[in-house]
Amino acid sequence: FVKWLAEEKTGRLIGAHALGPHATELIAEAAVAVRSELTAEELGRTIHCHPTISESWMEAAHCVNGHCINLPPKKR
Repeated sequence: FVKWLAEEKTGRLIGAHALGPHATELIAEAAVAVRSELTAEELGRTIHCHPTISESWMEAAHCVNGHCINLPPKKR
């Protein structure tokens, strides 16, 4: 499980959560993104290898902007 925390107005990434057996391997990318003051859109446009666990950061960045493609549709 990964989740981004982003500023609402700018989309700038300000924090992240990573839970699970590979969290220690994933958190470095989050730290670099926050330290570099990337926006969710910028990170979402970054190429991530597939299939990898690290591409979950890219998908989570897309979710910040409402552009998730690998989640089930929301119930109405």
